[in-house]
Amino acid sequence: MVASFVYSAVRTPFGRYGGALAEIRPDDLAATAVSAVLGKVPSLDPAALDDVFWGNVNGAGEDNRNVGRMAVLLAGLPTTVPATTVNRLCGSSLDAAITGSRAVESGDADIVLTGGVESMTRAPWVLPKPSRAFPTGHVTALSTTLGWRQINERMPKEWTVSLGEANEQLADRFEIPRERQDEFAARSHTLAHAAWESGFYDDLVIPVVVDGEDVLSRDEGIRAGSTPQKLAGLKPSFRPDGCITAGNASPLSDGASAVLIGSEAAASRIGSTPLARIAGRGVSALEPQMFGFAPVEAAERALKRAGISWADVSAVELNEAFAVQSLACVDAWKIDPAIVNTMGGAIALGHPLGASGGRILGTLAGRLRASGQRWGVAAICIGVGQALAVVLESAV
Repeated sequence: MVASFVYSAVRTPFGRYGGALAEIRPDDLAATAVSAVLGKVPSLDPAALDDVFWGNVNGAGEDNRNVGRMAVLLAGLPTTVPATTVNRLCGSSLDAAITGSRAVESGDADIVLTGGVESMTRAPWVLPKPSRAFPTGHVTALSTTLGWRQINERMPKEWTVSLGEANEQLADRFEIPRERQDEFAARSHTLAHAAWESGFYDDLVIPVVVDGEDVLSRDEGIRAGSTPQKLAGLKPSFRPDGCITAGNASPLSDGASAVLIGSEAAASRIGSTPLARIAGRGVSALEPQMFGFAPVEAAERALKRAGISWADVSAVELNEAFAVQSLACVDAWKIDPAIVNTMGGAIALGHPLGASGGRILGTLAGRLRASGQRWGVAAICIGVGQALAVVLESAV
């Protein structure tokens, strides 16, 4: 069977909601990532791309009509390069990479470009369309930025609680106190700042440039001086006596990521050696309100398919949707927390929904390359009770 490999990865800086990237359309952000990842392999003829798999969650505004294809066209790639858009909520760009790797391994493709984009700032309001013209009464505009909307009445109420309330329930179930969550969140900021200062992200992040001017060149949400003591002063966001705050949850964000995947035989056409082999993949699902815990099983399945165990793993990239769900997963895996998100995580860096899977996969490949370690796991929880995980084996 043909193996699939990560050849290069890049992302934009992640901007805060309403921040530096607020004026940038999501299809333009996506095109920036597409151009940037191909710019890292200048010997590759873009016409050689067999397909593009692109993640996006909202798709209700400027990212409509297959934003993956729009990105290809806006980036100036040949019109012969096809593209599709994948939506598995927060896991969309990791799902895109998984789909692309399967295409390579099956022999349907030799070189694919994967990634994802989200502008949570520019996600529009929508109005429900009436079944008949000119209904009486008021109509409410709904935000498409995050979470449930236009819920089907047949859905059990316990499934459709807010993301925050779902994670309050996780905290209750696993008895994870506010203090641990704030410590985890402060660590995320500290490590993210240190990673930028050390130059780790210099090769992974491409500035967003408009008319020759840098709009954003560094992740906008990092607070270098964050401490558990400072975070302890924030008010709970979802329950008056709750534990989840704006400080120990990932923020609303804007950004894009891209990952180039190919077969081993494609190395000469790409013009570089691969970074890592995609050795295992896993998907899992459980009750919708328990979505934060779903990565536990997804990672176990990916490890089994890779033929290794947690004892072999030296690096973990777990998307930090909330500190509490990250802690619940790490506790369940019984791994050393020191190997998790050593370059910071989504609490500090941001979580543009459709782009985060590509971010963690690219970061994991970068960590394995920098450290010389062999095995790593990238995992992400997904709203409505799902998760994805990928095992990488260093090829360097």
